[in-house]
Amino acid sequence: MSGHNKWASIKHKKGAADAKRGRLFTKLIREITVAAKEGGGSPDTNARLRTAIDRAKEANMPKDNIEKGIKKGTGELPGVTYENCSFEGYGPAGVAILIEGLTDNKNRTTAEVRNIFSKRNGNMAGVGSVAWIFTAKGYIEVDKTLIDEEEIFSLSVDAGAEDVKTGDKAYEITCDPMDLETIKGVLKEKGLNWETADITKVPNSTIKLNGVQAKQVLALVEALEDQDDVQKVFANFDIPDNILEEIAQEL
Repeated sequence: MSGHNKWASIKHKKGAADAKRGRLFTKLIREITVAAKEGGGSPDTNARLRTAIDRAKEANMPKDNIEKGIKKGTGELPGVTYENCSFEGYGPAGVAILIEGLTDNKNRTTAEVRNIFSKRNGNMAGVGSVAWIFTAKGYIEVDKTLIDEEEIFSLSVDAGAEDVKTGDKAYEITCDPMDLETIKGVLKEKGLNWETADITKVPNSTIKLNGVQAKQVLALVEALEDQDDVQKVFANFDIPDNILEEIAQEL
């Protein structure tokens, strides 16, 4: 698994500690609303909505907020209309960056994202420039202390996982996006909680970074993730875990 997923996990935990819930809740509500609008308000038949609700629950979002987000999407409550948007670009050292967002004004969002790239030693690129580097995958991270390696491997593979890697602190399970909910269900039946469970974009190749370039790339990713209309940022960097932890404390 690329260093970017590890970075996302580190920032997820740090973000909760820093109480950045206001911005996070706004992004999650948008995702819930759009998912409900596009696929209906039932998480039983709408996988995107189900995943969004799970993420909201993991962030301790109040149930009322989730329900209002769904009702805005189904039209039961009035709300702003958002559309999906995506952007592509390159960061320092040629790192490929793919951005997914939800916006009510694409021109504004495009200008703001372009400005972030410019200020952080990066460049916006045309549609298709870097998207081909990434493949959509389901990704689940489980604490190593909860289960032994052989059992997690057997459970995951039998449920449809493509790969299970053992990291320093967690098992990293990857699968076809369509199998994510099945694997989560199997883990839940075993009483196992996950640190992260979401659809991600896995790079086909990575760029190893250290030192200044690592800090520059992570600063760019951080700035992009802080932009209000940006939902997810994917990048093909590979940075050692200890350096990721150190930089996370600085940003």
